[in-house]
Amino acid sequence: MDLHNQNDKHAILQLIHYKKHIMTNRTNKPSLRAAALIAGFAIFTSAMAAPFAELYVYPKLVVPYNGAETAKNIMANKTLFVAGMFAYLITFMCDVVIAWGLYVLLKPVNENLSLLAAWFRLVYSVLALVALNNLVTAFRLLTTPDYLTIFEPARLYAQAMVSLRAFRNHWYFGIIFFAIHLEILGYLITRSNYIPKILGVLLIITGLGYLLTTVRPYLFPEINVDFAMYTFYGELIFMLWLLIKGPGIKESN
Repeated sequence: MDLHNQNDKHAILQLIHYKKHIMTNRTNKPSLRAAALIAGFAIFTSAMAAPFAELYVYPKLVVPYNGAETAKNIMANKTLFVAGMFAYLITFMCDVVIAWGLYVLLKPVNENLSLLAAWFRLVYSVLALVALNNLVTAFRLLTTPDYLTIFEPARLYAQAMVSLRAFRNHWYFGIIFFAIHLEILGYLITRSNYIPKILGVLLIITGLGYLLTTVRPYLFPEINVDFAMYTFYGELIFMLWLLIKGPGIKESN
């Protein structure tokens, strides 16, 4: 009788331990809903910061191939230039968060491909952050008085202009990895059963636009078309879906 009671107690303890293990795993495992919202908010934040830096600050202060005028603008608007740098920084940091969120969101479709897509976006983020250091270099060259004792003004302005151009060139080259990320992401979405397939098609088109825009100067220099300007909307539509419909994703047990 005692042996029977001991077996019952042992079975009950095993059952309790098993339930605790299951509950712990469920608690620690991020939900698809949370991943969708996090990725959506990160894309939204990036969509706010990037245009401020790329479409307002940079064109306002940087005059193409005119180092003296650009230097004058930056030195007269130091706060605005720094704000632009931080807007770029926020954008590229958001890409890291987006890479994680979308990996979790699409992991049930194909874990290996979802991980590959995340890695492509992470590589893009690292390249963009390294490129951003060129803006820091340009700012320090133009705002540190000691550099004027080393370089003549014209040479100093030219060096700052080289750093500014290097930022754009290095960042734009990294967009190749971002475009491949979108292609894989779009494919995964078309294979999922909880995200509309049309969103995957739109992301594939968006990625193709970024890819063509990035390689155009090297492969098709005679064609002066910014393909991304006509295809970028795919990621914005996906962002809206993540924020509006993402919380309603049905979790699979």
